[in-house]
Amino acid sequence: MDRSSRQPDDAFAADSGDEVPSRAAVRALWWGSAGLVLAVLGTSVLVAGAGRGWRLPVAAALVVVQVCALRWQTRVPVAVLVVNAAAGLAVWALLPAVSLTGALLAAQLTLCVLSATGPRRVSLRALAAMCLPAPLAFGSGGPAGLTAYLLAVGLAWTAGQWRRAQRARARAETLRAVAEERARIAREVHDVVAHTLAVMVVQAAAADDVFTERPDQARQALRSIEDGARSALGELRLLLRAFRPDTGEDGAAVLREPGPSLARLDELADAVRATGMTVHLHRDGGTDGLPAAVDLAAYRIVQEALTNTLRHAAGADEVRVRVTAEGECVRVTVVDNGRTPQGRSASAGAGRGLVGMRERVRLVGGSLRAGPLPAGGFEVAARLPVERAS
Repeated sequence: MDRSSRQPDDAFAADSGDEVPSRAAVRALWWGSAGLVLAVLGTSVLVAGAGRGWRLPVAAALVVVQVCALRWQTRVPVAVLVVNAAAGLAVWALLPAVSLTGALLAAQLTLCVLSATGPRRVSLRALAAMCLPAPLAFGSGGPAGLTAYLLAVGLAWTAGQWRRAQRARARAETLRAVAEERARIAREVHDVVAHTLAVMVVQAAAADDVFTERPDQARQALRSIEDGARSALGELRLLLRAFRPDTGEDGAAVLREPGPSLARLDELADAVRATGMTVHLHRDGGTDGLPAAVDLAAYRIVQEALTNTLRHAAGADEVRVRVTAEGECVRVTVVDNGRTPQGRSASAGAGRGLVGMRERVRLVGGSLRAGPLPAGGFEVAARLPVERAS
């Protein structure tokens, strides 16, 4: 699992429907945009409005209107663009000493957000509308003023398009990671089912051999076949769920040996200890007899979390792993004491390791929580229900 996936929600993510900007991200974008407008346009208004009587307070009020409107630029960018453009033109009309490019700075910032989040046709219309005041820029600043204005507007729109393309690439990478992880999970479930069916064949043959002479042993073999069949049916349901129509074309599964399980956690912990990391492994309750898919999912979650700690937990020298079997579910918790890079947090859409964890948890109908802890360190906590996989 890549700890680079611990990123805050993107404030430019409101258009696609699959990404929702967090309040913190929207607030950060607003403060950044407002600070830039106040620093650049506010200063220009104060300088140009000195000694201009009533024009200065009116222009300052219009600047405040633009700053306040920026608060909603991720929700209704078109409306905010109209407000900021009108207020900016009014500021320029009151104080012609302020360049048109500077007066429309807030509108340019909103154009960037609209270009990144809105439909392309809408952003192109907004770009064309922002170019309409170009003759005013030429009249007040000549060729240099016109060039500066068109360049600023063009760069704002282009920056938004670059951000849109960046998010599209990230979404495509996430979809590829999900498809690959689903294929890997399906192969593992396939192996488990094949192994179970092979055992059932052997038991059926043994029951047939002793059916007349030792009926008790034959009945015991038949009960084992029944238990194996129930388990295999549960695993087959998970296999079919992994290959829903939205996963794309099915790949051919290759028969392999059954994958690792919670019974081999000690081996996994010893391998991590060999790197110098202190690993505390705790088990509560018995994990024998778990459905194979749940067993595999729990093991892989621990494996991915430990790998994440080794690769990306800055300064981590200790990690605690706890696996608790509670009858109806299995809880897996992995906590390290590393430092999470400032400004980064867990996010559902990025990082192959985290995508793999979520896909495994989804497959068995469980839940996953991953993120930095207030006191430091990073926690991965999964709940895997047993009843849904059996």
